[in-house]
Amino acid sequence: MSKTICILDGHPHRAGNHLCHALAEAYKAGAKAEGHKVTTLTLADMDVNFLRDPAEFEKPATGDIAKAQKAVRNADHVVVIYPLWLGTMPALVKAFFEQLARGGFAIKESEHGWPLKMLKGKSARVIVTMGMPAAAYKIIFGGAGVKGFETGILGMSGFKPVRETLIGGAYNLSDKRAASLFGRMRALGAKAS
Repeated sequence: MSKTICILDGHPHRAGNHLCHALAEAYKAGAKAEGHKVTTLTLADMDVNFLRDPAEFEKPATGDIAKAQKAVRNADHVVVIYPLWLGTMPALVKAFFEQLARGGFAIKESEHGWPLKMLKGKSARVIVTMGMPAAAYKIIFGGAGVKGFETGILGMSGFKPVRETLIGGAYNLSDKRAASLFGRMRALGAKAS
């Protein structure tokens, strides 16, 4: 059964041959080959401002963020790809999700004060590249930055299940390992998982 997929390429630097961009392309290729409909949003190309006034969070999104809300709303499955910077997501990715959630798009307060999950029925995969071994990030640091994103943003918005792929040693990939990773991304894309 074909699905609608939204890939969020969260590497802040558009130029260059970054692994995140290549992983997004491989996932997209696998998904399209299997007949899934795919939209890719490249955060580095978008106008993403920082929210500074809490009142702005309640206002509807405009511009690139409104387009991103539409793409996420229409998706069955969302893939978020970013590099680990200082133990968590780059500031651009965090700013994007703050903007994306605005206007009650992702979370709304209920009359009882408990948040309503506005994006129920969607699944997600988080793909994070890092220089250190992925096992070290999970064991030594508890994977805290990624877990916080998965539970505090995606989970609170209603995404379920949320799966993760942590790719360690990203700056020293052999050609063989890179080919294997791209094959894995194409397979995940084909399954929309």
